[in-house]
Amino acid sequence: MADGEHQLAHPEAPEFSLRGKRIRNPKLRRGIFLLPSMFTVGNLLCGYYACVAVATSMVGADHSGDPFDRAAKAIGLAMVFDALDGRVARLTGTNTEFGVQFDSLADVVTFGIAPSLLAVTWGVRNLPGLDSTQGIQQIAHLGWWFCLAFAVCCAWRLARFNVQGMAPGGSKYFVGMPTPAAAGMIAATVHAFKEPIQDWRWSIAWIVLVLALAGLMTSTIRFYSFKDLPWTRKQPSLAIVMIALLGAAMWRWSEEVLLLVAATYTATGVTLHIVRLLRHRLVSRTA
Repeated sequence: MADGEHQLAHPEAPEFSLRGKRIRNPKLRRGIFLLPSMFTVGNLLCGYYACVAVATSMVGADHSGDPFDRAAKAIGLAMVFDALDGRVARLTGTNTEFGVQFDSLADVVTFGIAPSLLAVTWGVRNLPGLDSTQGIQQIAHLGWWFCLAFAVCCAWRLARFNVQGMAPGGSKYFVGMPTPAAAGMIAATVHAFKEPIQDWRWSIAWIVLVLALAGLMTSTIRFYSFKDLPWTRKQPSLAIVMIALLGAAMWRWSEEVLLLVAATYTATGVTLHIVRLLRHRLVSRTA
């Protein structure tokens, strides 16, 4: 569930409803309450696996692009778990304060620490001349600090969301780029190109991208949340076909399609923000 979006249940409610039925069996209730947390555990497990995969390349166990691709895929799978835990909690009425905090802590690992480690290792730690060229070493140090900034901004973003929630006016927009989306942009790029960066010029461009994603997470730019889509209602046949085609394209051309989806989401949020600013300035001048 993106950024810990559990909606808290009433603390005094002894029961909850599931599709209009009251669940009175204590054992069944405990099992259902554990269900959202199991998805959060899956999210955390993927983040831990991504860190381990990156570590295998750092200690010299594997210098190919394979461990980076595995880490990227783990982060992508974690995004699925993150989306499911909140939806399951809302559908079963098992939203709790514990779930909010547990989800946020898991997100710090999976969408903060894991992608920052992946970014610095894939983007700057494999440059030729890293141990002998002073300029390359400076780039590596710069990358280390900027990737650390990504992890810090992720934690800051999650803390702000837990305090302030969604953008004013409903649950249609997030304030700042969601942490799974920022981590997904890093993971999609690594998955698309696989082999680590070997050119210092591309490393600088990569560092700038990571820093930009960190800034977007802590910004006040509104990003679409997809929460207003009627997922549980009947959908037109065309919508089902389009979703099926998109899923098939992701399966067949995952590298290109996932990178395109991640880049489009990022660019759309920034573009709409610029359009809103220009429109606001135009209205102010004509007023």
